[in-house]
Amino acid sequence: MKSFNRIEEIENSVLSGLPVNKEDALFLYQNAPLWQMMRLGHELRNQKTDARYVGWIIDRNVNITNGCFSQCLFCNFCVTPGGNGEYITSMADYIPKIEEMFALGGNQLLLQGGMHPKLDLRFYVQLFSDLKKRFPLLKLHALGPAEVHFLASKAKKSYEQVLRELIDAGLDSLPGAGAEILSDRVRQTISPRKCSSAEWLDVMRAAHQLKLVTSATMMFGHVETIEERIDHLLKIRTVQAEKPADAPGFVTFIPWPFMKYGTALYKKFPDIGNVFSREYLRMVALSRIVLCNVTNLQASLLTVGADIAQLCLYAGANDLGSVMIEENVVSSAGNDRVIEKNTITDAIKEVGFITRLRNQAYEFVEKV
Repeated sequence: MKSFNRIEEIENSVLSGLPVNKEDALFLYQNAPLWQMMRLGHELRNQKTDARYVGWIIDRNVNITNGCFSQCLFCNFCVTPGGNGEYITSMADYIPKIEEMFALGGNQLLLQGGMHPKLDLRFYVQLFSDLKKRFPLLKLHALGPAEVHFLASKAKKSYEQVLRELIDAGLDSLPGAGAEILSDRVRQTISPRKCSSAEWLDVMRAAHQLKLVTSATMMFGHVETIEERIDHLLKIRTVQAEKPADAPGFVTFIPWPFMKYGTALYKKFPDIGNVFSREYLRMVALSRIVLCNVTNLQASLLTVGADIAQLCLYAGANDLGSVMIEENVVSSAGNDRVIEKNTITDAIKEVGFITRLRNQAYEFVEKV
């Protein structure tokens, strides 16, 4: 009975608009029934967004390079710079990929890749400028805090200086890639060469000062604890609270489960289990509960499939992400799902919502 009363007290507090603290968030995660977590997440979603609609977007993910010095243990995609199979995507390769994306109704290019020692800030400024000159309507959703930190270190410039140069060259929004878990204990285990949690957050602080649209992510289900997941959410909430009032800040949060098969991390820690549907739904609901100042929450249809993604729309999520015209990283860890327009729109309609095409700023659009 005491447990039930405390759950009810936390629920009432959250619904009244008070931010949940770490202790109460952990108590909910460990004690509240899944249905109650989902109901609370859904009610909070309906407070923040139009309950009728679920968003989606058409874009293309192109990897700038697969060469990366970081060699994160969870990544099967990247190779050692200069090693076998390394590539750097050329303009001749970008052009047909972008033309195909426009033909399919998209206008946003998600540009990511490894941190390559030979690719400096000048390379990216030139690349973005060349792409925008060739395709003036193209939107560049590119790099991430880890890459910005890497480029700033190489150029001996501040995060703000690097971001200004990238924005001037054509950067439209900054993905929340490379967050994994914002715990240095975890990062030292899974990605020791990548930026620290504080550095990741500081890049986002600089992006928010420049009024850049950003997103935040979490890759969970490996070596982290539940407490570290909650700390991750609280750090995102804190940085969002610090942004200028007229800055978009984190327009969305995207949690997805670690895809383990064939990874060095799974070989090193063979006891890592799978993130099953109940755990994913609980984390989606918890993300909505903790992130009271982030409007949108995206379920990872690519990694969990349509059935679970549909349930997430009743657990706090209001978006199902992108038509994956191209995807290389998650698929390299054992995920072979293909996400097409009907994959997303049918999933949304089947559970009673209206589909709304959006842009990266999470503004609904009639067409892209």
